[in-house]
Amino acid sequence: MEQRVTKPVDLERIEKAVLEILEAVGENPQREGLRDTPRRVARMYAELLDGMRHDPSEHLGSVFHEKYDEIVLLRDIPFYSICEHHLMPFIGKAHVAYLPDGQVLGVSKLARIVDMFARRLQLQERLTDQIADFLMKNLKPKGVTVVLEASHSCMTIRGIKKPGAVMVTSALRGIFKSDPRSRSEVMTLLHGNERM
Repeated sequence: MEQRVTKPVDLERIEKAVLEILEAVGENPQREGLRDTPRRVARMYAELLDGMRHDPSEHLGSVFHEKYDEIVLLRDIPFYSICEHHLMPFIGKAHVAYLPDGQVLGVSKLARIVDMFARRLQLQERLTDQIADFLMKNLKPKGVTVVLEASHSCMTIRGIKKPGAVMVTSALRGIFKSDPRSRSEVMTLLHGNERM
């Protein structure tokens, strides 16, 4: 399991690194438009990677005992993350479903859990697994399905330059992995009528 970072963001060190980058690409960091850039970039990284310093378990306070035994699905949760390979953003939508086994989670908490894992240096595949595994371990449902769809700027504006390409990853746990009928039902709900 990945360890949470506990030390604070070293803003001053990031500022120095950004100053070095500006000089290395041939820019004048003292010109008007760039004077505050190192400070802005440092604050940006502290914000975008805030999930590294938080435990997603803090969002489990809204678990309710309920006999509901049908699929719970939250679709189209916007998220952004930073790809650890190029330190560039990937942006997309998460779809999270679970089949309760005696307890349900407050709906906004699903979105907060997605954010908590997304706001780290990530790979989309790992992010998908982390959300699914966290919900299975902590909510103890009969099954979990997580599907992420994202556009990666490291391939849309650099390298192969394929804007519009969307990467889709999925993680199925419990009954959604073992039972074809349950998997089919959750996928039908996930895609909805407008997506079929």
